Amino acid sequence: MRPALALIIVSTALALPLPARAQTTTWTIDAGHSAAQFAVRHMIVSNVKGEFNGPTGTVAFDPANVPGTLRVEASIDARTINTRNADRDKDLRSDLFFDVDRFPRITFKSKRTEGEAGHLKVTGDLTMHGVTKEVVLDVEGPTPEIKDIWGSPRIGAVAKTTVDRRDFGLMYNRVLEAGGAVVGDQVSISIDLELTRTVKK
Repeated sequence: MRPALALIIVSTALALPLPARAQTTTWTIDAGHSAAQFAVRHMIVSNVKGEFNGPTGTVAFDPANVPGTLRVEASIDARTINTRNADRDKDLRSDLFFDVDRFPRITFKSKRTEGEAGHLKVTGDLTMHGVTKEVVLDVEGPTPEIKDIWGSPRIGAVAKTTVDRRDFGLMYNRVLEAGGAVVGDQVSISIDLELTRTVKK
């Protein structure tokens, strides 16, 4: 290659704009304004609903490419389970179900994301009762960023999925005389998230 031609090629390449670097922002889950809820069939005729204290963790993404950059790490304290029935909650914390003394936390760590901002499918590892299984969360959000009354940025999102409790070793059950199970196998999960981030001053 002639020196003059090589110089032209190099000069042209240097003049081209560089691709924008991903501007990934990390958000912290505001446990006090977030909720983790579930519902499961009870004795065929109704649903029992319950909740855990707000999840904790972080969500990171580049607003210009949410599906390609989204990273989620969240945790729930299984010991905080609450179905508004003390005896039932005691059973749920025991080794009949969650065995919270051995497995005090439920965690989720994302692996990949599909869709577009506002409507996402987030695939990740859910660990519960010492068992890790891949699940898919249907996510609405993240919402547009706002500033709260203290001037801190906030966003929100809602994540839903359904899991089979038997996949996580939660096997206990009793059969009714009519043939149905006391506790259903399919558990619907809904997580409302409010997230904030610290702004450097």
